[in-house]
Amino acid sequence: MIIKISNLSEGEHNFVFEDKVDVLDLDKPFYGKYKSSLILNKLHDQLILSVTSDFKVKYECDRCGTEYKTSLMSDYKMIYLMNEAPEETESLNVSYLSRDADKIDISSDVREFALLAVPMKKLCKDECKGLCYKCGKDLNKEKCTCSTEEIDPRWKPLMNLKDKLNLN
Repeated sequence: MIIKISNLSEGEHNFVFEDKVDVLDLDKPFYGKYKSSLILNKLHDQLILSVTSDFKVKYECDRCGTEYKTSLMSDYKMIYLMNEAPEETESLNVSYLSRDADKIDISSDVREFALLAVPMKKLCKDECKGLCYKCGKDLNKEKCTCSTEEIDPRWKPLMNLKDKLNLN
């Protein structure tokens, strides 16, 4: 995903990139093709890049274990500052370019932000009920017949305390 910047006039420019996720070195859970839409605003001493990428992903639900497919959106902004000597920066969204740079490669940035967009908890749906912890039935498909009245004897003193507090 290389953008040639040397002949671009100042102002806003739109780009669209589509390719297979393999090109970005992305593997599971990513599959198929991705699409990245870019808005590049070129100013005298800087470039402001807004990127929105759409990826196809295949997850396994963390609650019920069902495999499901969904799309994953990744949005980020990157600022490229033109500087004579590139400086080190700790900011994730600021990079320095030399004044004679004629192109920028955003492949690694698109890849990194795609990986950052993967959710920590993957759910097939927000209201997923998960699996019964006793019998393992999928509670989204069928109701479990396990008894829930059983109380671990170690919790009995705490239940007695709860009952006393409710009476007062």
